Amino acid sequence: MTDLHWMPACELLAMIRRRELKPSELMATTIARIEALNPQLNAFCATRFDQAMTEARVLDEKLARGAATGSLAGLPFGVKDLEDVAGMTTTFGSAPFKDNLAHEDSVQVARLKAAGAIVVGKTNTPEFGHTAFTRNLLFGASRNPWNLARTPGGSSGGSSAAIASGMTPLATASDWGGSIRIPAAYTGSFGLKPTQGLIPAGPRLGMTQWVDFAVVGPITRTVRDAALYLDAVVGYHPSDSGSLPHPRISYCDVLEHAPHNLRIAFHPDFGHAIDPEVRRATTAAAMTFRDLGHQVTILDEPVIETAQAWRTIGGPQSFAALNPYLEAHREQYGRTFLAGVENAAKTSWRDYGAAYRVRTQFNEWLREVFARFDLLLTPTLPTAAFAAAGPPPKVIEGRPIDDVMHALVFTYPFNFSGHPAASVRAGITNEGLPCGLQIVAERHRDDLVMQAAYAYEQARPWNGHWPSI
Repeated sequence: MTDLHWMPACELLAMIRRRELKPSELMATTIARIEALNPQLNAFCATRFDQAMTEARVLDEKLARGAATGSLAGLPFGVKDLEDVAGMTTTFGSAPFKDNLAHEDSVQVARLKAAGAIVVGKTNTPEFGHTAFTRNLLFGASRNPWNLARTPGGSSGGSSAAIASGMTPLATASDWGGSIRIPAAYTGSFGLKPTQGLIPAGPRLGMTQWVDFAVVGPITRTVRDAALYLDAVVGYHPSDSGSLPHPRISYCDVLEHAPHNLRIAFHPDFGHAIDPEVRRATTAAAMTFRDLGHQVTILDEPVIETAQAWRTIGGPQSFAALNPYLEAHREQYGRTFLAGVENAAKTSWRDYGAAYRVRTQFNEWLREVFARFDLLLTPTLPTAAFAAAGPPPKVIEGRPIDDVMHALVFTYPFNFSGHPAASVRAGITNEGLPCGLQIVAERHRDDLVMQAAYAYEQARPWNGHWPSI
């Protein structure tokens, strides 16, 4: 069963349901894979192997006697260490929280477990998810399975490394400015940032979020696996006042029913520098939709710059949430992280108002785009993965980057606006590193994003090509 670690979740489920594979057999293979590769990749920062194997054996018995099991019964999954698993610590990748024991599951984790999936451990993340590469003072840097010297991205880098190395078929992730799509692109995986509220998140550190940038969602090896995940976790929950009602569809059921003759816009650069290899790969990937019979229009119009406005709106929430915890353990936080959080205290209401005006302008630009087009395509990122310990690139295409956010220029705008966006594999660079194509649709059209991603995957399948470690 050595090839089980590359099988899509949907195929593993089919094998379990046909009694060709026991959950305990899959779990044993998963544990062995993590034990073999995690010392190199540092994808997992904590594990619960004994409990996971016990839960898998309980499922064995249920299946043997024909008892009802959930839609994800027997699938192992990793949980990003910004999210609670009852009985495990949620460190947020931050030393002051190394003993922060969770007493209940997050909503997303609880729903995955209710569907029969089994938590194998927590995946590494930068401190409070604040960087696009995964490194922290508690657990160190996570590494990219395609090249151990490179980052698997951030802030869901541990999850993406686990997926792209075949450790687990599913992993949770979250996205404040690209933290699902960045690691998905850097590891050649599939990542979906859903519409805000589609998957409930709930409060963190005892505080309900007021800024609606952050979402939770999946990183998987295939689009159908992400649809399985969505079907298990979407729908309103009272702990999240911004959560949406259930969409009353099955994402798995609608995958193969993409509309014909879609109007699709492709913006190749947002007016910013982009690595020539990434430009070539993402342009070729976008033209796949033309080959599929859709109308593809290349946009070259200017795009409103949103980086500083994104910081201005989001920063005060981070400061407000962490302020009660800062003084007692000041010396234990990463210096760059601490400086960034405390800098938000300087934000004035005048700054906040100006940033919201930028947000409105960007939304108006998108409103006009989606009046003309059904989908918007962009590169997911302007480069392939950079060094595992950072920093992000300071020069792209020979042009100096004057703001680190411009190395992520295609992702954070859609947190700012709330539109669903996914990253699919666009190609592999000459250095052997993946790069991604981003697919964006109007709010609440997560189904269309998934349908388009699935159609693209069928035309340009990537699941047969993963790194050997």
